[in-house]
Amino acid sequence: MDVVDGEMKIEKEYVQGFQVEHEGDDHQGRLPESSKIKKKKQKMATRCDQQYTTPPPPDLPIKFRKRIRALGGSDIALVIEKCLFKTDVSSSHNRLSIPFNQIRQTFLTPQETKFLNSGDNKKKCSEMEVMLIEPSFRRGTISLRKWEMKKASGSVTSMYVLVGQWNSVAWRNALREDETVQLWSFHINSKLCLALVKRIAKSNGYFVEF
Repeated sequence: MDVVDGEMKIEKEYVQGFQVEHEGDDHQGRLPESSKIKKKKQKMATRCDQQYTTPPPPDLPIKFRKRIRALGGSDIALVIEKCLFKTDVSSSHNRLSIPFNQIRQTFLTPQETKFLNSGDNKKKCSEMEVMLIEPSFRRGTISLRKWEMKKASGSVTSMYVLVGQWNSVAWRNALREDETVQLWSFHINSKLCLALVKRIAKSNGYFVEF
């Protein structure tokens, strides 16, 4: 510290873009300004993380779980929760897409995966006929396929799709663009089955199952 004309000369320095003043040892026992700024930023980041953390998905509704158990189903797993796109409810597309990067957990057995992988771009895609419990509780069958879609960039996007009777499922259950649905899997006697749950957003931000 320097003294000029009986006054203390204030030393200034710049820390991470902020001007910090030191008057002798007056800052001793207190956090430097740079540390205060860093702690404030960390506190704000933590608050944002807590505010925008996605809550875990709800459990399968009891009425669906009871129906699956009554049918002898087991190994219940959430496949995907997604907002329906225009193509998911378009009659000209007639399919529900299940992108790989949105699948919550493995739902196919190794044998089922191998079977769906047996198709390629040179021949018809392999498909599995599976039972589907619709949001209305109606039971039917639908086809599950694996698609490899080439983009203009040359990269390939992999997904599963429900095809065949999907238009009828969408119509019967009044599925609309931007609605949220969940697709659950289970097995009956080692055979893959699916359940579709329709979720309706309420004004308070919560969801109820249709």
